[in-house]
Amino acid sequence: MPKIALFVTCVNDVAFPSTGIAAVRVLERLGVEVDFPEAQTCCGQMQYNTGYPAEAKPLAEKFARDFRGYDAVVVPSGSCGAFVRDVHPRLLGADDPPPVYELTEYLVDVLGTEDVGAHFPHRVAYHPTCHSSRLLKLGDRPTRLLRRVAGLELVELPGAQECCGFGGTFSVKNPDVSAAMGADKVAHAVESGAEFLIAADNSCLMHIGGTARRSEAPIRTLHLAEVLASTADSPYEVSA
Repeated sequence: MPKIALFVTCVNDVAFPSTGIAAVRVLERLGVEVDFPEAQTCCGQMQYNTGYPAEAKPLAEKFARDFRGYDAVVVPSGSCGAFVRDVHPRLLGADDPPPVYELTEYLVDVLGTEDVGAHFPHRVAYHPTCHSSRLLKLGDRPTRLLRRVAGLELVELPGAQECCGFGGTFSVKNPDVSAAMGADKVAHAVESGAEFLIAADNSCLMHIGGTARRSEAPIRTLHLAEVLASTADSPYEVSA
């Protein structure tokens, strides 16, 4: 039985803990032993992206210590997963960094499964976030998993490859442009006819979801892990 460590990320830990719980449910259902190193902290992405690589390096070093010795590290975030895989080796010069997989990569590439036993009887659209599609190159892994979810109808998202406008510090430095991009993404999601907009990054979903709520748009956002965790016996509780 493989033993992996869950890197839950700051955003999920603080604002979306249900995503981390859902990821554990899916992995354990598939026979994976999941550990949660309680010493884990931020991976350093915020510091690095705002121009402080020296401040990000100790966090990268800590990440390497906290997750050393596991068969793999799984993260339900394309953004943080991409940062750890792409930037940590450059910060640390490590020849043997911990093997890090975004959740859908681990399910499809390592476990070799697309049907995780999920049940989610709703119409959904998938938003391929920038980091997950451009840096991690997840491709169709998420949609392959979604297509195997019982009861789920996957619809096409117009303008799917367009950024939602969050972009980490971009949304802080360019709020007007960010808000306009978010509004476009919400409009496309509504146009798709989906009940839920699904993605692999809660940071982007937070931005899109906030935009949707303020405009009272008839679309809800949900992390992919929570869709995959939902089963006929233990369904995702959809609030009114």
